[in-house]
Amino acid sequence: MFYEQRMSVPDSPADLRAEYEADLRAVVDQRGADEVAAATDVDSETATELLDGGSPDLTLAQAAQIQSLEDGEPEPDEMVTIACEHLLLGMSTAVLDVDAVESEMASDMDAKEIQQKIERRAPMSLEEFVQIQYVIADGAP
Repeated sequence: MFYEQRMSVPDSPADLRAEYEADLRAVVDQRGADEVAAATDVDSETATELLDGGSPDLTLAQAAQIQSLEDGEPEPDEMVTIACEHLLLGMSTAVLDVDAVESEMASDMDAKEIQQKIERRAPMSLEEFVQIQYVIADGAP
């Protein structure tokens, strides 16, 4: 699950995102794209794209909404909070600041934007979360 603390990562951010999409795909497969669309802010076309093996544009909040449909999962807002807190904890563990994260990311986000997203003061896409999490976990001792 994307909201769990990561101490290691696969070979690339794409591989990490594929792990998370497989988790989300399993929920959509179990519930169906229409039920997922009815219960979340994700439209049926996006849920179907995910089900068909695509990599749709999702926000972190939308990913949490899908994941929360699985039995025993926290509420979506709680998942996002846990995920972002784990990013902050990972930065502390790896002794990284947002400038260090920015320098390692293959993204146009600057340090201020990264900090705003981690602190939940700005919306974060699943892709941005994966990129940030990958850098942090890859830098963890």
